[in-house]
Amino acid sequence: MARRKAQGRGWKLRIALLLVVLAAASAAWLWWDLRHWTPDPAAYPDQGVEIGSEDGAINFRTLRALGAGFAYLDASSGAAGQDPSFVRNLADARDAGLMAGAVHRYDPCVMADAQTANFVTMTPREDTLLPPVIHLAETAENCPERVSEAAVESELTTLINQIETHTGKPVLLKVDEAFEDEYGLAARFERNLWLTRTRLQPEYAGRPWLLWTANEYFRSPAADAPLRWVVAQN
Repeated sequence: MARRKAQGRGWKLRIALLLVVLAAASAAWLWWDLRHWTPDPAAYPDQGVEIGSEDGAINFRTLRALGAGFAYLDASSGAAGQDPSFVRNLADARDAGLMAGAVHRYDPCVMADAQTANFVTMTPREDTLLPPVIHLAETAENCPERVSEAAVESELTTLINQIETHTGKPVLLKVDEAFEDEYGLAARFERNLWLTRTRLQPEYAGRPWLLWTANEYFRSPAADAPLRWVVAQN
């Protein structure tokens, strides 16, 4: 009787260990799949990346071979932030045959005029560039002085108008979910949207998007660091 109980305990232990191994294998596969997944090109034929200095050295020709047709490049932030890799990345992306555009990160603590001046300093006015992008991520919560929601919207309106005057093209608004939750501005500006949600289509803006950061952790031979993989909706 004791022997049968011991055998029973042995089988239970083996089954438990097997379940642990299977769970670990499943988690490892999901982790690998997440880092290498991109949306089906049959559904989204226009795919690309967003690149900044934090991504390190980029092989844009490899990105082209992986299916990227465009690259949005972080250019400026607020009144003084400038991406030191922007000029090099712009030249390399073009040399690789990728369409390229510039991204400005909006700072709600800073007046629009200073932000526009920063963007204009970094970004040439060229017809070959993609429409400019204003990235809305930071809220006014940590500003040195209180900034009202009305002021955030007003300065953003000014920034949009000034950047569009410089580039001659309508801006795209890249809206993070936390920013939209705070201000709900996506419905107030008649501009194309760029939303972010890894693996799952984003719906937090309440209206259709043009660009979608579908994988914020994409690993590839084109860079040592994870990249932000983006698709366009036709």
